[in-house]
Amino acid sequence: MAVPAYRHISYLHATPHRVWHALTNPDESGLYWGHRNVSTWQPGAHWEHQRADGSGVADVVGTVESADRPNRLVTTWAGPGEQRPAGPSRVTFELHSHRDLTRLTVTHENLADEAERADAEAGWSAVLSNLKTYLETGHPLPQDPWTMPEP
Repeated sequence: MAVPAYRHISYLHATPHRVWHALTNPDESGLYWGHRNVSTWQPGAHWEHQRADGSGVADVVGTVESADRPNRLVTTWAGPGEQRPAGPSRVTFELHSHRDLTRLTVTHENLADEAERADAEAGWSAVLSNLKTYLETGHPLPQDPWTMPEP
């Protein structure tokens, strides 16, 4: 049986360096993601996806598997203390420049099942839409898109 994965491609009017900074800077990621991405971003380093409410609570943790600024970032992804039989899931960010655009491909692999893949799709679609708006206008969307109810 194939292990589910989710892949999302966005085209952003920003440089790869600018997109990389928005993904890896704690203060900036907290503006459009609702979580601060905290790490040194060196291969082997720990990283945390901390709530932006100032509590310091990390809802997702992992390890930086590889970091090639500003082209590719690979992290493991799991809840704190979560033990998964197949190991943590993995998120890969790939950034490619073309003139004034960056193509950002996010692949979330090793998801447990179709329900987790559907959750990843909903979450990444909301976060990456908010990232695009933030980078192109200087402001995130007026409401957190992940709180919008399904029709």
